Amino acid sequence: MFESLFSFLFKYEQLVFQQGQFVLGASRSMWLAAGVAGLAAAYVLWSYRQLAALRVRDRAILLTLRVALIGVALFALLRPMLLLKVAVPQQNFVGILLDDSRSMQIGDQDGKPRSDFLISQLGRSDAPLLTELGKRFQVKVFRFSSSAERLQSTADLTFQGTGTRLGEVFDRARQELSGLPVAGLVLATDGSDNSEKTLDDSLAALKAQAMPVFAIGIGRDRLTRDIQITRVETPRRSLKGSSLVLDVVVTQTGYAGVKVPLFVEDDGRVVSSQDIVLPGDGESETVKVRLKASETGPRVFKFRVPVQANEEVAQNNQRESLIEVYNRREKILYLEGQPRPEPKFIRRATENDDNLQVVLLWRTAEATVTVPDKYLRLGVDGPEELQNGFPQTREELFSYRGIILGSVEASAFTPEQQRMLEDFVDIRGGGLLALGGERSFSEGGWAGTPLADALPVVLDPGSRGPQYPPAELVVQPSRAGLTHPSTQIADSADDVAAKWKDLPMLTSLNPLVETKPGANVLLTGKDSRGREQVVFAYQRYGRGKALVLPVQDTWLWRMHSKMDVKDVTHATFWQRLIRWQVDGVPDRVMASATPDRVQRGEPMTLTAEVVDPEYKGINDGRITARVTAPSGKVEDVPMDWTVEHDGEYRARFTPAEDGLYKVSLGGTTRDGKETGRGSMTVRVAPSDAEYFDAAMRAPLLQRVAEQTEGRYYAAKDAAAVVDAITYSGKGITVVEERELWDMPVNLILLLGLMGSEWLYRRSRGLA
Repeated sequence: MFESLFSFLFKYEQLVFQQGQFVLGASRSMWLAAGVAGLAAAYVLWSYRQLAALRVRDRAILLTLRVALIGVALFALLRPMLLLKVAVPQQNFVGILLDDSRSMQIGDQDGKPRSDFLISQLGRSDAPLLTELGKRFQVKVFRFSSSAERLQSTADLTFQGTGTRLGEVFDRARQELSGLPVAGLVLATDGSDNSEKTLDDSLAALKAQAMPVFAIGIGRDRLTRDIQITRVETPRRSLKGSSLVLDVVVTQTGYAGVKVPLFVEDDGRVVSSQDIVLPGDGESETVKVRLKASETGPRVFKFRVPVQANEEVAQNNQRESLIEVYNRREKILYLEGQPRPEPKFIRRATENDDNLQVVLLWRTAEATVTVPDKYLRLGVDGPEELQNGFPQTREELFSYRGIILGSVEASAFTPEQQRMLEDFVDIRGGGLLALGGERSFSEGGWAGTPLADALPVVLDPGSRGPQYPPAELVVQPSRAGLTHPSTQIADSADDVAAKWKDLPMLTSLNPLVETKPGANVLLTGKDSRGREQVVFAYQRYGRGKALVLPVQDTWLWRMHSKMDVKDVTHATFWQRLIRWQVDGVPDRVMASATPDRVQRGEPMTLTAEVVDPEYKGINDGRITARVTAPSGKVEDVPMDWTVEHDGEYRARFTPAEDGLYKVSLGGTTRDGKETGRGSMTVRVAPSDAEYFDAAMRAPLLQRVAEQTEGRYYAAKDAAAVVDAITYSGKGITVVEERELWDMPVNLILLLGLMGSEWLYRRSRGLA
C-alpha cells in the first residue's frame, strides 16, 4: 500500500530515489527565469511586509503560503531529475542461488512448505520471478545445501540436503561468474546456515568483486507451535555402571505449561523417562536427566519428546548422543596416616564395585630415628607395589588414576613428593581427594605447600591444630549438589533430596569456610550455632580436579543407630564419589575427533595426545590411526606431530560409510618403545541440523545483503528484486535521466497552496 501511494505521488518507486543521484537539469534560460521568479518572490515578501492593515499573524501565514507556492514553482522550473545507473538488458549476468536443504520442507509458508514458494517463483522454467529476471539478464542457477553446484534442471531440486552452507555457494558462484559482468546474486533461502566456518571471508570476497547479494527470506521468522530439544550435554566416555546426570535443554513455542514425557532410549529400548512441564513461549528449560550406563561399548542414546498436536516441525523433538561406555578397573591410591575407622569403611563401600580398585597404604607405625614408617598394604596387585611406601617417582605415582589423601601430615612427604601430588592433578590430570582429620589441611601443615595451590579451599597457615570438640554438622547439599553426579545417593531427584535430610550428623576437625574463586561447593554443614562450613567442594586444576571432604566419619552413614542395616547410602555415596573423581582422567594416549559426528564423505580431523609414563609429550613418535569401518574394512592413517603442542598428532580422514567407526591410535617412539594405545568411536550419519532453530533467519540474511551492498526482501516482496538488481549500478550500465518536475506531488502542492491562500483570505475577509 505504501509503495503504491509513494509511486503515485512521486512518479517512481522508492527504490529509484534510493539508488539515483539527484541533480538539477535546468538550462541557462531556465536559471534566468528562476532568478526572475526569485526577484518576484522577494518583491512579494516586501509588499506583504508593507501592508500595515494586516495583522502580524495574517501577514506571516500569507507570506508562508506565497513563498511555498513560489518555491514549488521554482523547483519545477529548475528541472529536477534523478540520474540512475541502469543495467543494460541481456548484457549482465545474475546468479540465482536456490536452497535445496531439508529445512525447505517445513510447512510455515502460508501453510505450505517453503519449497513451494521457491519452485513457484524460481524453480520452474515459467516461474514469474525467474521469467522477469531472464528478460533483463543472463541467468545462471545454482543449488546448495551441504555443497553447492550448478543446477542443470529444476527437476534436480530434491530438498533433501542435510546441511546449509552459505559460504560454499557464495564461493562457488563467485568463482564461476568471475570475469563476467555481474549485476548481482539472488539468494532464495530460509537463512539456516549451519556450517562451522564464518561467512566473513566469503562476504568480503563478494564485495571486492562487486557482486551484491539480494536475499529473499522464505518462511516465518518465528514458529508458532514447536517443541525442540535444543541441546543435550553428555560425556563422550563413561565408566560402566556410572550414574550420569545429564543436561537436556528444551525450548518451545505455543505449548507453555503443557506437561510432556521425556524419554531416553538405547537401541530402541526406553532406559529412562520423566515428565517435564514446558517453559514459557520462546524460553528454554534445562532438564536434569538421570541415566545409568550399564551396557558397554558405543551407545547411541536418543532423547525424545513425543510430537504434539499441530507441531510445525516434528524432526527437532529428538536428539541423539554417542556415549562410549568402557569397562575397566580404575585404580585409586588411598594413603591414610593414622588408625581410624574411615579407611576400612571406604574399602568396604567400594569392594563390591567391579570397576573400582582402592589400593590402601595405611601407616601403622610412624618413623623413629632408626626405624622408617611402617605401612599396611591392601588391594595391591603384587608384592612389589608400594613396598617402599608412598611412591618415590612420578612414573609410579602417575600409574594411578586417583589419590585419596587421608589424615596424614605434610611433613610425612619429601618436598619432591609434595610437588608430585600437585603435578598429579595439574600435569597427569588425575583426581585427588583430601579427607578431613586431625592431620589434614592446615591442621596437618599443608598450608603453603604445592598441594595447597591445587585444593579448592583456602588453608590457614596460622592454624593451631584441629578444633576440639569436633564440630557436629548437619550435612545438606547445595543447589548444585542436588544434581551433581558425585552426590546422588539415590536414583531419583525426590529421593536424593529426602535422603540428604534424613542422614545422621558428621563431625569435622577442620573448620574450612573460605573457598577459591573457581571452587564449586556441593555439600555444606551447619553446627549447633548455625555456623556453616564446607563439607564437600572441588575445582578444576590444570588437567585434573582436586576435591576436599573435610569430615572424619562418613562411616556413621553406615553404622549410626538410625541407619537401617540394609541401607546402602554409604556405599552408594562412596562409589559414585570415587567414580566421578576418576571420570575424565586421561590415559597415556588420548584420542579425539573434530567434529565428533560427520556425514558420509565429509572429512574429520583425528587427534592423538601421546605422553610418556611421566605424562610429558612424545614428539618423535610414529603414530598411526587404525580405522575400522562398519563393514569391517580397515585403513591405517599415518599421523603427524602438529608442532603446536608437545605430544599432539593429527590426521585427516574421510569416511565412506554410515555407521560407527572404531579408531585405535598408537605406535612407537623413535627408539622403538611402545607408546600405548588409545581408542574412540566416531559416528557417521546424516545430519539433522536443518530442523533445529528452524525459523527463517532474517537477521543473517540482512547482514549478508548489507555487507555486499545488496538488499533483503521478505518472500511476499520478492518481485521487487528485479528492479533492485537493475538499478544496483553493478555490471554493464547506462545512465538514465528520470524527470521529477512533473511529479503529481508538485501539482498537488501547487493547487493545495493556491487553494489554501484563497480560503484563508476569504475567511479573513481579504478576498
